[in-house]
Amino acid sequence: MNPGQVRSLLDALSYVGLYGRARGRRLVGFFAGMYYAGLRPEEAVAVKYQDCVLPTHGWGRFVLHETRPQAGKRYTDSGRNHDERGLKSRRRGAVRVVPLPPQLVTIWRQSVDTFGTAADGRMFFTERGRVLGSSGYCTTLRDARVLALPPDLVESPLVARAYDLRHSALSTWLNAGVDPTEVAERAGNTVETLLRTYAKCLYGRQTVANDRIDKFLGEYE
Repeated sequence: MNPGQVRSLLDALSYVGLYGRARGRRLVGFFAGMYYAGLRPEEAVAVKYQDCVLPTHGWGRFVLHETRPQAGKRYTDSGRNHDERGLKSRRRGAVRVVPLPPQLVTIWRQSVDTFGTAADGRMFFTERGRVLGSSGYCTTLRDARVLALPPDLVESPLVARAYDLRHSALSTWLNAGVDPTEVAERAGNTVETLLRTYAKCLYGRQTVANDRIDKFLGEYE
């Protein structure tokens, strides 16, 4: 997804479900975190207000030190659907400082102002304060896609999964010219994994690429 499509998707989430139940509105910040901060779904589920710096202006930051992967009660150590785990591919106790662009800071501040936090400080939670489940947020994403995208793209693989927002984020940073080492550090990946998995083309960027090639070729005519 390109940035314009993501903005349309986040706007569409506000219209999913009854206004009072706020099924979609509760998840705007959750999905925005995957795109603007490159979070994995299990990382976005675990975001806590006390781990964030959300200034009124400029960039903020989030210190990530746990995840909430969902495996089902039969497969977790705690007997709950989600276990509290450390960071993926990092040593126990490691943290990752994630810069938050102003767009995301604004969305997260609005989310806290509107819905508050769960008892443990989690910023994104169900109507009853529970940990978000993948079946629930995936259903909401599918409903938002129908509102945000034209029919031909609804039938396409474009952001068909929540994880695709993270793919879009990292691809956007690379397309913006950010050094791959910096992108990998922010995303919690190696550079090799980054370039193998996340170096994708953004929707609509072919025209931009054509214009750049035309301009370059024209300099030699």
